[in-house]
Amino acid sequence: FQACTGIENIDEAITLLEQNNWDLVAAINGVIPQENGILQSEYGGETLHGPAYGPTSHSTAASSTPSSSSAFRHVVPSRQIVERQPRMLDFRVEYRDRNVDVVLEDSSTVGDIKHILENELQIPASKMLLKGWKTGDVDDSTVLKTLHLPKNNCLYVLTPDLPPPSSSHSGALQESLNQNFMLIVTHREVQREYNLNFSGSSTIQEVKRNVYDLTSIPVRHQLWEGWPPSATDDSMTLAVAGLTFPCHRLTVGRRSSPVQTREQSEEQCTDVHMVSDSDGDDFEDATEFGVDDGEMFGVASSALRKSPMMPENAENEGDALLQFTAEFSSRYGDCHPVYFIGSLEAAFQEAFYGKARDRKLLAIYLHHDESVLTNVFCSQMLCAESIVSYLSQNFITWAWDMTKEANRARFLTMCTRHFGSVVAQTIRTQKTDQFPLFLIIMGKRSSNEVLNVIQGNTTVDELMMRLMAAMEIFSAQQQEDIKDEDEREARENVKREQDEAYRISLEADRAKREAQEREMAEQFRLEQIRKEQEEEREAIRLSLEQSLPPEPKEESTESVSKLRIRTPSGEFFERRFLASSKLQVVFDFVASKGYPWEEYKLLGTFPRRDVTQLDPNKSLLEVKLYPQETLFLEAKE
Repeated sequence: FQACTGIENIDEAITLLEQNNWDLVAAINGVIPQENGILQSEYGGETLHGPAYGPTSHSTAASSTPSSSSAFRHVVPSRQIVERQPRMLDFRVEYRDRNVDVVLEDSSTVGDIKHILENELQIPASKMLLKGWKTGDVDDSTVLKTLHLPKNNCLYVLTPDLPPPSSSHSGALQESLNQNFMLIVTHREVQREYNLNFSGSSTIQEVKRNVYDLTSIPVRHQLWEGWPPSATDDSMTLAVAGLTFPCHRLTVGRRSSPVQTREQSEEQCTDVHMVSDSDGDDFEDATEFGVDDGEMFGVASSALRKSPMMPENAENEGDALLQFTAEFSSRYGDCHPVYFIGSLEAAFQEAFYGKARDRKLLAIYLHHDESVLTNVFCSQMLCAESIVSYLSQNFITWAWDMTKEANRARFLTMCTRHFGSVVAQTIRTQKTDQFPLFLIIMGKRSSNEVLNVIQGNTTVDELMMRLMAAMEIFSAQQQEDIKDEDEREARENVKREQDEAYRISLEADRAKREAQEREMAEQFRLEQIRKEQEEEREAIRLSLEQSLPPEPKEESTESVSKLRIRTPSGEFFERRFLASSKLQVVFDFVASKGYPWEEYKLLGTFPRRDVTQLDPNKSLLEVKLYPQETLFLEAKE
């Protein structure tokens, strides 16, 4: 493709081929002017006609309709001359429960994305924090091409400084559903106030059920004051009920009797109030039959409530966390943080004691079923996709249920052991309505530091901001730890290499010393053998010398044979023998001089013959060594 078009930029060439589905002819036709007949057939010389890709593809892209709300930046069709085709980038931007698809050229800036999102989300660009970039410093003037992004990207928008919109504005209903309402509920009989946080998507019925958990007044017996006139149906959400934002006051009491006359009802309703007529309309007069409010047909109300998140006095923390995870999923769905199954010590080991590059922050979630904030925090905060994704990537999440006193005391003991008495006292003084708590822990060499304690009365944006702030502190510390670890490993590698070289040197010296010792031992052994052999030979020689018959005298009357024997070294020795003496006597004489016949052979001169091959029992006269003969010794091979 580059050879045909003359395009030298490899990124530009790949972009054009991607736009044409890697169809070579279509990609070439898209950049070479057809009316000039530049691209021709090799065989027939005919011009290859075909529509240029640029206008066709862009008209097709413009006619497609995405499933989610999308914002597309106009792309100029390719000209009929060779020029760089823009690279298109796709962005999936998440904001609360909305997804916006944005398609831009890589020559655009981050500010262009915010401008498009401003039109789609109706949020001022100055109030947006666009997160999810793979690189660090990104501002509105940053050109997308300089970030080297892939074709498909996922971002998310945070709006921590955005003021809440008015609930009466019809165009901001979705935004209102995501707002939190503070309901200040006064229990009339005991004169106690409860500060309850609910999202705008919660229904009036959910509020009444939560109040039942706090006051033990069944929903059918609750008598309310303070609901707006528009709140006529328990299935209505708080966002459309006409409540005062951000705080609204309500009063609840117990009805004196389940069965009331019309006059009593009208008398009690002099103020704006609501008497719940749901969840038990068929059993309004149950107390007349001796059935208590908390019991229905012999079934205790406690049996109708949710099962506990964690067993009381659980011996094994891993089993307790398994039940916690299962119960959390059954209540709030499967989209939730992945809780670490195991003891708190094991969670520390997983988060803090690996290699510096693999370490993570530890997030400890402290649950409390009796807190009015728990339901909203779990369903709206912990189960938000952005929070779940961020926690799974950067945190080890561990959880504990503080509802039961025994479990609470057990966690405070663990907290004192691992974080110190100050942190344990801080958690101990937290009131029930301040739960749930989210503790962010960072491991620092020999100690564990609590970076942040997040209470349940927060928003998704604030929770994300505090998690990201903790992550920034952790990242700075992690970089220092990585540097220290790399330096330590480098020092240890040098030390290991030196130790290995020293070990090899010691082994070489030891091997050399052992070889010398073996050589000396072998020499000593051979010397001993040589000495023994010499002693043995000397003993044999002396024995033979002593056993020889006396040498006859020259004037002897018997026949005497005179033998002259030459040694291998050139020396001569002579001796007289009786002609009747056996040849063995000559062999013994030669052996007594240090030349045993097993190692040397005795040769005659004329004729040349090997005398040692003759019969040693024959006489010298018989072997013709008489009256004299010259012999010489030669070592056997």
